[in-house]
Amino acid sequence: MLKAILHWRLRGHHPFKWMCVGSFVLVAFIFLLIPTPQFETPLSTVLYDQSGELLSATVAGDEQWRFPPTDKLSEKFVHAITTFEDKRFYSHPGIDVLALGRAISDNYKEGRVVSGASTLTMQVARLSRPGSARTLFSKAVEAVAALKLELFYTKDEILNLYASHAPFGGNVVGIEAAAWRYFGRKAENLSWAEAATLAVLPNSPALIHPGRNRTYLKAKRDRLLVNMHTQGIIPGETLTLAQAEPLPMKPHPIPNHAPHLLAHHLRQTGESQGQTTLVRSQQTMLTEVIERHHKRLSGNGIHNAAGIILKVDTGEVVAYVGNVPKFSPALHQNHVDIIQSPRSTGSVLKPLLYTAMLRDGALMPHQLIPDVPTRFGGFAPLNFGKSYDGAVPASTALARSLNIPASLMLRDYGLDRFYAELESLGMSTLTHPAGHYGLTLILGGSEATLWELTGMYAGLARAAQIGREQKLSTSYFKPRYLSDSQIEKQDEETPAYRADPGAIYQTFTALLDVNRPGLGQGWKQFASSQPIAWKTGTSFGFRDAWSIGVTPEYAVGIWVGNADGEGRAGLTGTSAAAPIMLDVFSRLDHGHWFTPQAQRMATAHVCSQSGHIAGPHCEHSEEKLIPKGSLDTAPCGYCQNTHLHPTENHRVSSACAAVHTMRHTSYFVLPTKMETFYRRKHPGYKPLPSFHPSCPEATDSQEPSMAIVYPTPRSRIFVPRGLDGKPGQAVMEATHREPNSQIFWHLNDEFVGTTQGFHQIALAPPAGEHVLTLVDEMGARQRLGFVVME
Repeated sequence: MLKAILHWRLRGHHPFKWMCVGSFVLVAFIFLLIPTPQFETPLSTVLYDQSGELLSATVAGDEQWRFPPTDKLSEKFVHAITTFEDKRFYSHPGIDVLALGRAISDNYKEGRVVSGASTLTMQVARLSRPGSARTLFSKAVEAVAALKLELFYTKDEILNLYASHAPFGGNVVGIEAAAWRYFGRKAENLSWAEAATLAVLPNSPALIHPGRNRTYLKAKRDRLLVNMHTQGIIPGETLTLAQAEPLPMKPHPIPNHAPHLLAHHLRQTGESQGQTTLVRSQQTMLTEVIERHHKRLSGNGIHNAAGIILKVDTGEVVAYVGNVPKFSPALHQNHVDIIQSPRSTGSVLKPLLYTAMLRDGALMPHQLIPDVPTRFGGFAPLNFGKSYDGAVPASTALARSLNIPASLMLRDYGLDRFYAELESLGMSTLTHPAGHYGLTLILGGSEATLWELTGMYAGLARAAQIGREQKLSTSYFKPRYLSDSQIEKQDEETPAYRADPGAIYQTFTALLDVNRPGLGQGWKQFASSQPIAWKTGTSFGFRDAWSIGVTPEYAVGIWVGNADGEGRAGLTGTSAAAPIMLDVFSRLDHGHWFTPQAQRMATAHVCSQSGHIAGPHCEHSEEKLIPKGSLDTAPCGYCQNTHLHPTENHRVSSACAAVHTMRHTSYFVLPTKMETFYRRKHPGYKPLPSFHPSCPEATDSQEPSMAIVYPTPRSRIFVPRGLDGKPGQAVMEATHREPNSQIFWHLNDEFVGTTQGFHQIALAPPAGEHVLTLVDEMGARQRLGFVVME
């Protein structure tokens, strides 16, 4: 069609027609040659909380405060900017012919440039060409670019482009940055006076910066307000109030409530802005609590602390403080985001092992676990208090964070098995095979991040309320800080975690009994006290202090220490991290406590003394609610039927007494080594009576009557020299079931002494391998080998 028209128009070969065609082609060429304005300037990185409040921002790469482009402007600013800059903005095609004619006339009359005719669309074109000369040619280019903008963009989109890239004085670019910099609020909340102030700033930002030329700026703002009143945009009362508003005295600092999360967001996503799940009030609360406690801790040379709060039902992060924000200089490394930094776990993995064993039928909630000096090859764990209970209920061992019972539990459950359990929970910091960590895995031999650990605890709290056993992916235990539209992709290929609400409920119940600093168990006496399932952890060398707690609503994780790994005496989870965590919980909403899920629990008769499923000889048992998995555990083996002499002072057997004369009763009997320490803590414990003198040496029990307490089998010991330089001595210890028995001690088959009742002897073995042999009056024998180090 176009070809036919041109053919018809050119048949006369008139020069005018050729000029028209040439002009059309030239204009089309220029139109295509000049690109549509594009903005490729660097942007600030900006984070908002879940309600849209600004949390933190950084300057752009060119040191400008330039927030990401806005997609919606407030009506106040739209009215103000169009009234001031381009009153026919919504009616012209990018070039205002009337304004252009007026400008030409005014400038001709004055003999100089006194008036411009740039529309807002043309100004957008100019802003996209920073550094271009202010010449007629540039104006022509901007005019063509404006026409293209109007062709491809809506009026609202053009206004948004202008507002997002206009200069507002100093290093402030864009309406959103200007609103926060000058008025401390987001642009949509500006008053009429504030909107008018920002509308006049881009016209001459270098001249009328709010910090200078205040009289000129106020006069210009007020004239704009009057114009808007004249046009019926604002009523008279609003005009009067707006004119009375003062100008900002000086720029406000940009909020910086979550600097470490801002840096993490930039590293993880590279995006210039993010709508987070954080709650600004919770963020400022956590920051204040950490700062206040840090003043106390810094007196002991403890310079760093971090904390995170998660909502249990969603896994959303509501507060994120990666380090002490406003205190130490760079030498204390408060710029390090501890929440994302792998640190030694201390004891915070113990509840995860306890839960797994309950679920898999490897443990009863309160069954006795040995707590005696123990060695696993070259590894000899010690309890924090360096004492032994002989035997302790598993729940109490967890609440008191005893290391020896935890190590025995891990050995029984299986190192590889627990390693896989941690992986299924989403623990990504296990960078070596299970054998590399050994049993120290449960005592802090591995590293983890506060981010993942708190997420794991929150995930367990969420799973405790689902009401059924379920396989869950690792993403279930990962916290998230971005809104639903920006959730990071999770790895679904790792093994699924098998969540048992009954086992988790029992774990949290045990963790209620952790003693609170300064209160012990006394916290239960306060009606206002909030029940919290929580665990502390302290790494080797007092380098890391942890405290993680959960309620049905929130999970709170706290880490305290030094980012450079320097240990400090007194840096423990109980004394350093727990007070911060409990302080945070006291400021969060109290709610209900977890309820046992009936379909995942079972009722069983449990031995009152051993905590096992009651056996046939358990005299005292009680009905308790236990995880269904625990029904598979072995019945009590500590309660045994015992045959006594009619006087009940001695044991007898059929070899020395008639059956019809025997008295039969049940005794709670611990192995000899466990009994030695158990009796010290439990005065009511009744050991088995000795055999009647008329009975032969054989007993009705396979348990040996004698045990060596120290040294432990295959242990390596060091015997220090005294102050006089002479070789020192090592104290060897044994125990015997008979209170007044004698033990004859031999070192390398040489007799070295006799003990009676209290069995300790001091020896000075030289460096090398040795064999210790003990023989009692009845001929019972115990032997073990050990090594004395140089």
